[in-house]
Amino acid sequence: MKWIAMMLASVLAMPLWAQDIQAELVHIQQRWAEIQYRLPEDDREKAFEALARDAETFVADYPGRAEPLIWQGIVLSTYAGAKGGLGALGLVKEARASLEAALDIDPEALDGSAYTSLGSLYYQVPGWPLGFGDDSKARSYLQKALAINPDGIDANYFFGDFLLDQDEPERARVYLEKVLSAPGRPGRELADDGRRREATQLLGQR
Repeated sequence: MKWIAMMLASVLAMPLWAQDIQAELVHIQQRWAEIQYRLPEDDREKAFEALARDAETFVADYPGRAEPLIWQGIVLSTYAGAKGGLGALGLVKEARASLEAALDIDPEALDGSAYTSLGSLYYQVPGWPLGFGDDSKARSYLQKALAINPDGIDANYFFGDFLLDQDEPERARVYLEKVLSAPGRPGRELADDGRRREATQLLGQR
């Protein structure tokens, strides 16, 4: 297909270090999607624990790069969700630290994904005294993500989910429907299909 040829051409034009970071990034992204959308729920915690170790190595291999830190934050936050309970609070704090470090390096890396992931943490994590949840910060981060990537599947999904959480169903519908029509991401088909299914479920619940 044409997009495959274009991807191959762009990869071949990259310096070797850029090809290496891209290969590791794709591995983390694809494994994350497999765990999140294909594994039985009871098997996810251990699988995410293993992937968190891979993400830690990814960060160590490319110091000063935002992309590994973003995906470390994503992996840790979903690992926390699979783990649940008080034991998850330490993981979400680690996830927040990774995402904040990514923002310090490059706020627009991976289409503003650090903003998206931080926003999702701030509305899903409990507030004080257990956690750091903060709906005002969540809204701010998610809006920044949408400003960078207005058509992004994840940015629209999480803002829609947040608006449902804030009892704003009509506004939420606008963003969740945008998830269903958003352009797919080459190489992220499994993640895109999973996100669209989640958006469809939320639309059916309103």
